[in-house]
Amino acid sequence: MDGNNAVRAFMGSFTSAGGPGVTVAAVDRDTGELTLIGATDAVPDPSYLAASGDGSVLYAVSETAEGAAAAFDVAGEVPRLLGGLRSVEGDGPTHLALAAGHLVTANYGSGSVTVLPTRDDGSLGAAVAVIQHEGSGPDPERQEGPHAHQVRPDPSGRWLLSVDLGTDSVRVEEIDPLTGETRRHGETALRPGTGPRHLAFHPAGGHAYVLNELEPTLTVCRWDAAAGVLEPLHETPVLPQDALGDGEERTYPSEVVVSPDGRFLWTANRGHDSISVLTLDETGGKALLAATVGCGGHWPRDLALGPGGRWLYAANERSGNVARFAVDQETGVPTAAGSVDVPAVSCVIFA
Repeated sequence: MDGNNAVRAFMGSFTSAGGPGVTVAAVDRDTGELTLIGATDAVPDPSYLAASGDGSVLYAVSETAEGAAAAFDVAGEVPRLLGGLRSVEGDGPTHLALAAGHLVTANYGSGSVTVLPTRDDGSLGAAVAVIQHEGSGPDPERQEGPHAHQVRPDPSGRWLLSVDLGTDSVRVEEIDPLTGETRRHGETALRPGTGPRHLAFHPAGGHAYVLNELEPTLTVCRWDAAAGVLEPLHETPVLPQDALGDGEERTYPSEVVVSPDGRFLWTANRGHDSISVLTLDETGGKALLAATVGCGGHWPRDLALGPGGRWLYAANERSGNVARFAVDQETGVPTAAGSVDVPAVSCVIFA
């Protein structure tokens, strides 16, 4: 992307629920306001997005039973598909990330991870590896088998971590940058029944935070990049005790974000419809719940910091809006500052 252009936001949504697909918005650097530019429904249910390092190519999963991924040229106002959809040879991909020159997807339905090569023009080649997870958990409805929910390279770029809600574990793999083939390095077991969903790293690289979906908790872990080992340290709640209710209305945390300076961590909480603020100590090894605020809508599926870390955005799927919050730089507490309508929105990223 031309460095003179304004920063843009890209929002994925469920076309099967009336969403526009991939939506583009201009971002005002001073106010954080989003101004919608255009959208494309070329990919069905593009529920999660990722951008190339230079922001010139956008990647999307197609969260369908057929399971696919796609690449877009985003030089214009409306993203243009680069090549066709590529099968991920898995069911229901929910997340994707760039790692070792390849695009990797987490396939929730089939409990697998797929590796696809990226070509010189940014388009995708056919899948070169599919890693099938195995195992189950104690929740008979949600953990009857593996459900890979997120893939993320570690800060060193050597390791790929995949978070599996169905098996209560995080797997660590190495990817060959030439072939895309993977080698399993290890697997970290988390407390049974917690249902880990997403993971984020501390900017110093020595800690990682696993957000659990089936219980509103955060598992703080030590990350050893040299050894490729993730070690759980302790859990902390992401909601106050009085917010847990009598069990009739469950809360399903969805996303975890860490501030660039490593002082704060935020989670999005579906059901409770809130954003939680946790403070981190100087080492990043301890997290403490400090506050919760409303998410500005219903069912916040994603949470993202804008450029510079001053603005926080919640993609509220069921209310169909992306809410904007000003982040207090001293306390980390977000204050509602505006909203833009995007039906069935599922994620927001910036490039």
